[in-house]
Amino acid sequence: MIHLYNQDCMEAMASMKDGEFDLAIVDPPYGIGWAIDGVKNYAKRDSKPCEAWKTRKPKEYKQKKWDSSPPPKEYFQELLRVSKFCIIWGGNYFTNHLPPSGHWIVWDKNVVMPTFSKGELAWCNIKNSLDIFSFLWAGYRKGEECDRIHPTQKPVALYTWLLDKYAQKGWKILDTHLGSGSSAIAAHDMGFEFHGYELDEEYFEAASKRLKLHQQQMKLF
Repeated sequence: MIHLYNQDCMEAMASMKDGEFDLAIVDPPYGIGWAIDGVKNYAKRDSKPCEAWKTRKPKEYKQKKWDSSPPPKEYFQELLRVSKFCIIWGGNYFTNHLPPSGHWIVWDKNVVMPTFSKGELAWCNIKNSLDIFSFLWAGYRKGEECDRIHPTQKPVALYTWLLDKYAQKGWKILDTHLGSGSSAIAAHDMGFEFHGYELDEEYFEAASKRLKLHQQQMKLF
C-alpha cells in the first residue's frame, strides 16, 4: 500500500514511534547551493519521454531556489530513531551528522562528459561492504524513459535495485523527500508498504499524478 503526504517530514517523524519503519531510503537536499528549475506542469507534459532534459531551462518550468541548505542534525537524529535501517543519498555531505559506517552504496551514472557528475554516494547502516549500481543517467541520456519532475530526480530502476537488495518481504518503507515519486513507483511494483513525504505542493502533486498514471498503466497488463 502506497501512502503519500504533502507534509513536512520533521513534523511527521515527531509523531512516529521508535523503529516504526524497517527501512528509510531518502534523498534530502545536499546543501550545495544550487538554484535550479522547478516542477513542470505534469498534467500538460510533453508526451515524448525525457524531452525536458534536452534544455537547461525549459519554458514550462517555474524557477525555484532549491538545495540552499542541508537538513539540520535533528533530521538525521529523527530519521535514525524512526527507522531500523537507512539508506541516505548524499551521505558524504552529512558525515558530521551520521555515525561512521562500513557500508556505502555507489551509483555509477556511466557519465563520460566532464560536465556531469559521474555518480552519487549513499550512506547505509545495513551491512559492511561496498555496493555499486551502474545505470546511465547523464543529461537527457537515460537508461529509462521518464519525464522530468524534480531537478535531482533518480531512476525507478535505482530504487527497485535498492529494495530488491536491501529490503525484506513485509518491510515498511519510508521516504522523507519524495521528490519525483520514483521511490513510490518502485515500492508499488515490488509490493511494499510505503510512506512518502513531500513538503513542496507542486512536486507532491506531480509525483502523485505520476504514480497514479503508472498504476493505471500497470492495470492494463
